[in-house]
Amino acid sequence: MDEWTASITKSRSESAEADWWASPAGRAYVKRKSAAAPKGTKAKGSNLIAALNKKSSIQIALRLPESDLAKGRELAERKGIGYHTLLKMLVHEGLVREARRG
Repeated sequence: MDEWTASITKSRSESAEADWWASPAGRAYVKRKSAAAPKGTKAKGSNLIAALNKKSSIQIALRLPESDLAKGRELAERKGIGYHTLLKMLVHEGLVREARRG
C-alpha cells in the first residue's frame, strides 16, 4: 500500500483527499509517479487540459452553490474527467469569451 492509498483509506472523505493532493506529500507523490512513467509516454486528455496543466496555477478557495457543484460533478462524470478539471475549463472558456466581448 503506497502513501496515497494509506492516507485516503484512513479518511475516505473528498475534502481530506483534496487536502492530501494539495499537500507537499501529494505533490511529491505526483512528481514521483510522473518520473516513473516510461519515456515517450504521452499524457492523456484534450489539448485544452494539456494547455491548462502547463500554466502555473494558484490554489484558491471558491464557494459555489451546492446545486452548481452537483451539476459540475455530474457533467464531469459524463465526460470522463475530474470535476475540478471541468470547472477550470469552464472558467477559462468564460474568461476568453468575455475578453472577446470587450
